[in-house]
Amino acid sequence: MKVVLKQDVKSIGKKDGMYEVSDGYARNFLFPRKLAVPADAAAVNEVKTKAAAQEHHKAEELAQAKAVAARLEGKTVSIQAKAGQGGRLFGSVTAKDIAQAVSQNLGEQIDKRKVVLDSDIKTFGTFEIEVKIYPQVTAKIKVSVVE
Repeated sequence: MKVVLKQDVKSIGKKDGMYEVSDGYARNFLFPRKLAVPADAAAVNEVKTKAAAQEHHKAEELAQAKAVAARLEGKTVSIQAKAGQGGRLFGSVTAKDIAQAVSQNLGEQIDKRKVVLDSDIKTFGTFEIEVKIYPQVTAKIKVSVVE
């Protein structure tokens, strides 16, 4: 019997997927627990509609991410920091500091988890930092740490 899952079922598959299961398993386990419905025309249409809406939503998010990347690409953000005698910073410049500086200087809200830093910045200078906006979309910005 073909069924459309309403929730993820570990032994079968993911939500909104259409799967072939035995009649007894469907009638005695899946249907009473409202984990699945029979794969009739209405259920199949509902799954197709949800999939199309999801694709449209992902395409919109990707377009927005590309627009943000275009606005950020190549821009320079300046961060002021205090330093000791040897030119080493008190503390360091973190991804959080960079995200705040981008927000204040460029007007783009980015999450600190999207800023790709190998390690925190502990010296003065200009650094090229990658911002991962969306899984396939990144932008490179320059971060200038000044006294």
